[in-house]
Amino acid sequence: MSREGTIREGAILPVVLAGARGHGHSHLVNIRRLEEAGLVRLVGICELRPLSAEELAGFGDPEQSADLGELLDRTGARLAVICTPIHTHTELTLTAAARGVHTLLEKPTAPSFASYERLLAGLATHGTACQIGFQSLGSHAVPAIRELIADGAIGAVRGIGAAGAWARDEAYYTRAPWAGHRTLDGRDVVDGVLTNPLAHALATALRIDGSDGAGDLAGVELEQFRANDIEADDTTCLRLRTARSTRITVAVTLCAEEPGEPYVVVHGTSGRITFWYKEDRVLVQRVNRGPEQTVYARTDLLENLVAHVTAGDALLVPPERTGAFTRVVESVRTAPLPVRLPPDAWYGAPGGQGPRRVVRGVDKLVAESAESLATFSELGAGWAAPPAEVHS
Repeated sequence: MSREGTIREGAILPVVLAGARGHGHSHLVNIRRLEEAGLVRLVGICELRPLSAEELAGFGDPEQSADLGELLDRTGARLAVICTPIHTHTELTLTAAARGVHTLLEKPTAPSFASYERLLAGLATHGTACQIGFQSLGSHAVPAIRELIADGAIGAVRGIGAAGAWARDEAYYTRAPWAGHRTLDGRDVVDGVLTNPLAHALATALRIDGSDGAGDLAGVELEQFRANDIEADDTTCLRLRTARSTRITVAVTLCAEEPGEPYVVVHGTSGRITFWYKEDRVLVQRVNRGPEQTVYARTDLLENLVAHVTAGDALLVPPERTGAFTRVVESVRTAPLPVRLPPDAWYGAPGGQGPRRVVRGVDKLVAESAESLATFSELGAGWAAPPAEVHS
């Protein structure tokens, strides 16, 4: 069932949220903010277990159902926010698109390149908009950095490094049946550190380089490891060659000794630009000039989607601009299983909800990779094998 009629500018758009617990709660909070701004109205919650009145405090009594299609039909929603397990992304987005409903889809876009292509084809058939939830790409810092690079502020780009050192306890991998899996019941999931929790590091580096399209990669090298008892990776180093000959490394872990803010650093022949993307903070360091630090504003991605469907504003993260990222997802999906780290490479430590595993020296290793554009094995990590060249 399609939604007839043009959405007028200034209209309050009815929205359904699919997946309202866990990370989905942040979307619930954001929807409340946009309700107060007169932009949207929450009309439905799609969850396997209905939300309680306490969880929905301040929202009245929205409709609830475990069936997204039925809920969209019943509520007449014009927007859907989809924050569900990775292996459900394509099906649920196309369920919404078939009803003329525009979507904000949580990252990663899809767990395989084939499902990504099916998503693009379905969106084109139904003529609906889709925004992918890479929040860092809503930062005004990203175009500012690109402009600095284009203006030659740091000379010629020598390469881009990204680093993320976070900590997750063992309970993180038991919070949901799909957590830490590459597949589940025969369906691709690909829930590893590079493709999900620290996916923004990769997506941001690709956008800064202007290499985010599906045809923008020339080579992918992967070193994937796991300290935890999981199927996917929790400690990974990636090196890309883009079609424009940029070298990009991304080093990430969920087994940090001292967790810190992830960042992307652009290395130039006469300076560097460091972007702490969760903070929208940029540090520019140039030869013969003092350092300059700026904190930028950010455009909310759901707010941008509303502006797109009511006023024609350009989407900040259409799925087409996650093509290179999804090529990497495909490389991870088809690569050999991550190498299990030997017991002497990690140790146990207390976490927020129980024990966690810490890889010895990984914080320094991640930072050195971003600095040198080298892989873990090239930096001398005793447990790291040489990178495998993979094809997506």
